[in-house]
Amino acid sequence: MWLSTMLLSALYLPLLVYAVCPDYSDYAKQLHEPYSSGKYHLSYMRPAAECRTFVLQDIEDKIKSMESVIKDPDLYRLFQNAYPNTLDTAIKWKGYAAGSDEELTFVITGDINAMWLRDSANQMQSYLPFLKADSSLDSLASLYRGVINLQARYLLTSPYCNSFQPPVESKIPPAVNGAASNDIVTPPYSNTSVFECKYELDSLAAFLEVSTNYYNSTGDLSFFSKYSWVSAISAVLDVAEGMMTPTYAANGSVLTSPYTFTRDTTRASETLENNGLGNPTANGTGLIRSAFRPSDDATIYQPFIPSNMMFATYLLSTSKIMAQLNTSTSADLATRMETLSGNLRDAIETHGVIEHPTAGCIYAYEIDGYGGQTVMDDANIPSLLSAPFLGYTTADSTIYKNTRALLLSQKNPYFMAGPVLSAIGGPHLGPGYAWPMAAIARILTSTDEGEIVEQLGQVLGSTAGFGLVHESVNSWNESDWTRQWFSWANGLFGQTLLDLEERMPEVLAMSFQGNGN
Repeated sequence: MWLSTMLLSALYLPLLVYAVCPDYSDYAKQLHEPYSSGKYHLSYMRPAAECRTFVLQDIEDKIKSMESVIKDPDLYRLFQNAYPNTLDTAIKWKGYAAGSDEELTFVITGDINAMWLRDSANQMQSYLPFLKADSSLDSLASLYRGVINLQARYLLTSPYCNSFQPPVESKIPPAVNGAASNDIVTPPYSNTSVFECKYELDSLAAFLEVSTNYYNSTGDLSFFSKYSWVSAISAVLDVAEGMMTPTYAANGSVLTSPYTFTRDTTRASETLENNGLGNPTANGTGLIRSAFRPSDDATIYQPFIPSNMMFATYLLSTSKIMAQLNTSTSADLATRMETLSGNLRDAIETHGVIEHPTAGCIYAYEIDGYGGQTVMDDANIPSLLSAPFLGYTTADSTIYKNTRALLLSQKNPYFMAGPVLSAIGGPHLGPGYAWPMAAIARILTSTDEGEIVEQLGQVLGSTAGFGLVHESVNSWNESDWTRQWFSWANGLFGQTLLDLEERMPEVLAMSFQGNGN
């Protein structure tokens, strides 16, 4: 493994190779031979072996073995490019906390030199089938430990924030975020450690998710009491419970919100109403407020159902880890976690389920407790569409099926229909732009072979020859797309094909060369 040659004073320094390797932001904008032999002639988009930021032989072996499983040459090329994208391009730095043996992994989402809690957790999830107990520093387990440790540090520093600067140990300079330069945020933060401070409940849930995934795959319980994980969980709970504060007290006085945010902007979705408070939230919903969605767009109503679903699910699973630890606070924390998880589920089913005039009982996207409700879905996960994938519900639940039918129709104001890609989009990029991530979530939550084949064919045909999964694509023009480098979506696509290999291998044996795809 080339990475072993980069070991210096027990620190990985993959940045050294960037002096001779092209910046992937530039590399990904160009087409590269050899092209796939199918009708789409997809470019080969993996960087040269010596320029990959982390190499795992298990993943390389799987990519090779899938060549005999995925019969369509274009579909295989898309898998070949997409699945290893995080490992190939986004492990920006791996090392240790200063003066400690605490592993740290700084993972960028793609073309932005910052680490999102949500993205990095999901980027790791792409490789979950290969995660096993391993103490070695060049293992997938080490990557996971480094992500969890660094996320814990971030949460202890600025628990309301969503994306963060490189750790000081990396000696990578902080990235400049011009959009956030005039943000006014409570509580305040330092831009030397924080890239952006949009409070998103799913960011907290992402920390729980990556922790659950690591424990369930490795059984490594001792790791969770070794560094700052317990303290970070306490910080997460404090934020979650604080953000259950309604707008008004019983006597009508305005309560102090733990978090406020305003930004100088021309986009309504980039700031909060009411001088940073957001729209009023009624008392008694039992839901946790989220100022922003996983798209980084402001919520209309802060009791945001998909993030509450995700948080409830992973809060319960991590409570089981906490209950096994022998620390002075772990028993009390485990009880708080389990109780809050159950209460959130009750609140979602009580206040988040609404009667739609034509669709029947469905999950609302957002509610305010006053009767206000948003009926829609956004492509970014957590979404209502992804609820079974998150483990909150099952795909055969009546309420979920009703919700899904509405979301995948033009009754959802952000369902984008067109000849290139018909999928959910969102206000982040606006009408007309479908997100492949939503098509992928649709595949992951479907048992209908026809639906799965259709969505695979559309994603495959929407890369404009680049052979990478884009952030969004114009439903009517495959050459009009955003973000050529979006590691999370690429990894999720590869994860989806591995899922299909297990539950529907006949789909991977199909040809996508006909005119119907």
